[in-house]
Amino acid sequence: MEGLIAQIQELARETDDAGRVEIQDALRNLQYSLESPYETLLRISAQHLQTAGARIGADLKIFSAVAQSEKPLTTRELAQLSGAAPELMGMYFRLLLKNTTDNFQGRILRYLASVGMVKEESKDTYSANNITKVLADPNYQAGIYHWHATLPPLYRTQLKSNLVQALPDFLQETKYQNISENNKTVFQKAFGTDLPCFAWLPNQPKRFAYLQGMMPIQRTADWLSKFPVKEEVGSWVAKPDQALFVDVGGGRGHQCSSFKAKYPELTGRIILQELPQTLANLKPIEGVEFMEQDFFKPQDIKGAKFYYLRNILHDYADDKCISILQNLIPVLDSSSRILIDDMVLPNTGVHWHATSMDITMMAALGSQERTANEFERLVEKAGLRILETSTYTWPVTNAVMVLVPARKVGYEGTAKKEDSLRKEEEVGADISKLEISAGQGSY
Repeated sequence: MEGLIAQIQELARETDDAGRVEIQDALRNLQYSLESPYETLLRISAQHLQTAGARIGADLKIFSAVAQSEKPLTTRELAQLSGAAPELMGMYFRLLLKNTTDNFQGRILRYLASVGMVKEESKDTYSANNITKVLADPNYQAGIYHWHATLPPLYRTQLKSNLVQALPDFLQETKYQNISENNKTVFQKAFGTDLPCFAWLPNQPKRFAYLQGMMPIQRTADWLSKFPVKEEVGSWVAKPDQALFVDVGGGRGHQCSSFKAKYPELTGRIILQELPQTLANLKPIEGVEFMEQDFFKPQDIKGAKFYYLRNILHDYADDKCISILQNLIPVLDSSSRILIDDMVLPNTGVHWHATSMDITMMAALGSQERTANEFERLVEKAGLRILETSTYTWPVTNAVMVLVPARKVGYEGTAKKEDSLRKEEEVGADISKLEISAGQGSY
């Protein structure tokens, strides 16, 4: 690969402007030909986020600070070198550097690096590339502001700004504080509502239909092809009326259907849990039970082997995630597993698909995509721990995390796991003695 890149760079150096553009066109067409259908959708739909990201970088004077430096800059050094007002840049980088989950954790800089606007040298350390230097030029910055502020309304059928267009102003108005409440996000500013996104959308038939139509194509990768279901089940056999697989907040039941088809020999009920308004519009699925369940309320199914949550936690801030998880703990028995199927971000080199989704979740829902360390801290606060993680897509790292209570013995599963757990935990610990604090999540 490096040899091919070197050849292309040499060819570009030896040609004129027309030849250089021809090379760009050929590379672009090659890229498009290699995309999956969903990658094509992401590329087209995420383009407007780059303009907003460039505007935020200009507002925070990130580009000029990095471009003027002779060495890579840490986030702390960027805060000191920036000419932005202290109440803006100072607040932003104080949040950036705090080692907690309720802050930006470098989300803006991480996004800018993923789309090539700055270069990520290492964790929390950035340098300038050719694009950074362009975006640091006042004339080109004026172009970014013009394209972001003046032209988007020409492409729309209504005068309200869209979510991405409203993002830079919202962050500036709120002094770059973390967005963690789903009714105080960019979404409310963009659409002129006090309702959270998921409460507003069902009352907008056309927009809601778009969302419903898109859901089946999201994350089509098969987690069941990588996750060791049979190893996890081991010698476990369902008792009469016991559940094998409970899909909590499982939408239209695609995962229940896939699980049933792949493992028809496994015993136990397969249950799709959703809100009544969702279940009312579903057709029956052979071998799958439908059940009304609000995951912000105590779980009704006791002692299931698997409680599966797919793309749930990335919709919510930490306090609500803790509430969701704690509602499952009282119904777990010694063989139960909570399966969290979500995007797990690396500490560096995050793909632009993932950073784009992270910024979108922040703007629309006051939520986030999380790193492995952030997931560990989150589940620990809920009284759980991660037993293992199975990654099944790259470079966007979607993974299934296996969760068990933080204090519990007598796990069923592979002998290796049981031996490890027996060494780590006190004999005689009882799950019923766990102290569980109430969460505050609500729809």
